[in-house]
Amino acid sequence: MNPLVTVLIDSYNYGRFIEKAIESVIAQDFPAEAREILVVDDGSADDTPERIQRFGEQIRYLRKANGGQASAFNFGFAHSRGEIVTFLDADDYWLPGKLRRVIDEFRSDSGVGMVHHRLREVNELTGESHDGAFIAMSGNLAQSRSSILNFNPTPSSSVAFRRTVLERILPMPEDIRIQADGYIQTLALFLAPIQAVDECLAVYRIHGENLYFLMHDSERDRVRRQLRAETLRALVAGLRDWFRAHGYAEENETVAATLGLWNTRLDREEFAIRRPGRLRFFRHLLKANRNRYPVMSVRLRVINYFDAAAALLLGYDNFWVLDYSREKLFRWVRGEL
Repeated sequence: MNPLVTVLIDSYNYGRFIEKAIESVIAQDFPAEAREILVVDDGSADDTPERIQRFGEQIRYLRKANGGQASAFNFGFAHSRGEIVTFLDADDYWLPGKLRRVIDEFRSDSGVGMVHHRLREVNELTGESHDGAFIAMSGNLAQSRSSILNFNPTPSSSVAFRRTVLERILPMPEDIRIQADGYIQTLALFLAPIQAVDECLAVYRIHGENLYFLMHDSERDRVRRQLRAETLRALVAGLRDWFRAHGYAEENETVAATLGLWNTRLDREEFAIRRPGRLRFFRHLLKANRNRYPVMSVRLRVINYFDAAAALLLGYDNFWVLDYSREKLFRWVRGEL
């Protein structure tokens, strides 16, 4: 008999974190016979294999050559058996009650294809912690352009999917070495309604080795930005291919809005690597503003189009002057200067 839930833990050189991640799953108030824990080791060169030996048959350890997040997700899903598949990055961990809370949402509505929730962010470099950003959106978001534009994908450790949804998305392009969670969530919106849980049910660690976050280290951030840009190119191409293969026209307003959002993110990463000319930057701002038009107030539309025009004069490097000058003006009007 297959388990109800698969917990897929992806790991790459996170031996110092992996035990806490596994322990947080085992400690859940949820029947052990109703879940399986798969640890996908994406070619780690550290002591990950030795650290997880003590868990014995409580987990299934799967090792593969290094390929990145999409590769690890594809590999783990191919070996999974659960009706519900939950994800946990090895450097994060779940809080008590997480699994039962998420599964209750799936049980309460058989049509829900994805459940997402807020994360607690802990910065291990500074000791600071706070509730992470989260937009609690539920329902059939792909029916509304505004909903698509307002939705923001969250990290792997905060999402779970019905197997029937993942079967229509995976395997995904393995060039998506990071942000694979964003790819899956984006397409899940087009396959079934989603459900939000506006509670912190897991902890997201910021520790300096995260592949996505910038750490104000010029050389390491340059490498991270390059990886982010390369991944976003693969992600946008993968989304476009998936939409075409599944009969979605790019002219469809929600498809166009989705691709527009990801293309805007790609542009920004590429600009940080190689600064654009004035005309290129101007066109980018116009395109981004047009895409987000339905969710902007009249005032914001006017400001954004003014900024786009000003970009022709200031260029990319000096664009920050607009926000700085505007903030000083607002403070003067409020009598703060």
